[in-house]
Amino acid sequence: MSGPLDGVLVVDLTRALAGPHAAMMLGDLGARVVKVESPGSGDDTRGWGPPFVWPGGDGAGGNTAGDRESTYFLSANRNKESIALDLKDEADKAVLTELLRRADVLLENFRPGTLARLGFGTDVLAGLNPRLVQLSISGFGHDGPEGGRAGYDQIAQGEAGLMSLTGSGPEDPQRVGVPIGDLLAGMYGAYGVLAALHERERTGRGQVVRTSLLAAIVGVHAFQGTAWTVAGKVGHAQGNHHPSIAPYGLFRCSGGSVQLSCGSESLWRRLCAEFGLEPAAPGLATNGERVENRDRVIALLEEAFAAIPAEELLARLAAAGIPAGKVRTIDEVYGWEQTLSQGLLVDVEHASLGRVQLPGPPLRFFDPSPDGETETTRRNHTAPPVLGADGDAIRAWLAGTEEDTTP
Repeated sequence: MSGPLDGVLVVDLTRALAGPHAAMMLGDLGARVVKVESPGSGDDTRGWGPPFVWPGGDGAGGNTAGDRESTYFLSANRNKESIALDLKDEADKAVLTELLRRADVLLENFRPGTLARLGFGTDVLAGLNPRLVQLSISGFGHDGPEGGRAGYDQIAQGEAGLMSLTGSGPEDPQRVGVPIGDLLAGMYGAYGVLAALHERERTGRGQVVRTSLLAAIVGVHAFQGTAWTVAGKVGHAQGNHHPSIAPYGLFRCSGGSVQLSCGSESLWRRLCAEFGLEPAAPGLATNGERVENRDRVIALLEEAFAAIPAEELLARLAAAGIPAGKVRTIDEVYGWEQTLSQGLLVDVEHASLGRVQLPGPPLRFFDPSPDGETETTRRNHTAPPVLGADGDAIRAWLAGTEEDTTP
């Protein structure tokens, strides 16, 4: 129940979102994650808000900034310990050195070259701990003509083409509603760490894993990428409808809207049968024809749906076997029984806020024994730490005056 990475020690030097998200993923899998933060201020995201929350309330009535917790920070730092170290201070650098001697993984997202200037270049780290896996996340890559650029998510979304594919049309580029470049870089980074840990079992040595916001976003271009590299077609934003499948998107109905997807010709025929449409009408018989006549398809379906309330329409689509759904608000998602059934909301005890609920890990694990599956997913999650909360215990452990403090 402690997770498949139980016994792995991760030192997390990252801040903001990409690196902390990668470290949190490893912590969710059972690794012990020690987050190293700057004294006084800590991770940048401790100051990113509103919203902020305060012990005992929402901050009204004169609570000071020093008492507050950022919900942004809380989103990316569960299952971690915190120690405050000044990496320009020799005594604190010595503490970090001892941590790295014991670590399996180091995560950092400084600008390229910064860690080397602090005395912890990849060559130094390899000499200090040959088994150390190092994950380094940058904005645009560690080399190349723009390798030194600072990377922030929205800038990367624009530079990597994602905003040109998102929005109501070509003249309306939009950012994705979450910092998806950061999150993807974190996910790719964690994926790379796991591969490097696996290879270490064969070679006995760690290695450096590098990714960037640019690489992560290009890595998910999917069919939009090959549309250009193979077919020479530049994709563009076109709202809530798929560029290569029709019908597939958001459709208005009485008092609202629904989403549906006809990813095969059989689904198209089922949809037409349910609503009295002719599936082989001129210009509609194949997916390619429907994509070319997308506006006509949308108008045809919205006319058929115009008098049907959303819940009734969803029920009819489900009965006909057509994949469909509603657009939920965030509060509706966390109140949905299906979300709760998947372990996607966890209760943790925060040092200053008390009992709080956090979005939960997206992975579950099962033992497929002959007697039936037994879930082995980690359950004992810990709240994101207050700044420096574990510093004394970690120092005592490094000095050998206290046993391992793994939660």
